[in-house]
Amino acid sequence: MKISSKGRYALRAMTDLALHNTGECIRTRDIAQRQNISEKYLEQIVTVLSKSGLIRSVRGAQGGYLLKKDPGNYTVGEILGAVEGELDPMPDGEAEDESLIAASERDLVYEKLRKAIGGVLYGVTLADLVKDHSQRLASFDYVI
Repeated sequence: MKISSKGRYALRAMTDLALHNTGECIRTRDIAQRQNISEKYLEQIVTVLSKSGLIRSVRGAQGGYLLKKDPGNYTVGEILGAVEGELDPMPDGEAEDESLIAASERDLVYEKLRKAIGGVLYGVTLADLVKDHSQRLASFDYVI
């Protein structure tokens, strides 16, 4: 399983929305600048996040985006699933001459892998990402 730039940027955008969650709309321009993401590419991502019901879009001069829920109610898996589609560690296509025993062993491993990855993706919340981000900033030592 590989997470694309779209998935990584979606997580960064959602984390940014949570970090700057004051109840006022946040413009994509501001998120793009803070996250060093192309505004045009970010606009495509937030459109998908909005259509999937994860964020709210507000039009107009004071418009932008807002989280629909508390950051603790979003999971990484939910966010990635919205922009990446199904997150499956199974490789595409298997050898046709594979024995039944080898296929059974492989399936057991992949099932355990699915559960482990799902446990992480759906066990980590947006609030966890925000907390981690804040702790990293707090521990950053400014040396002049």
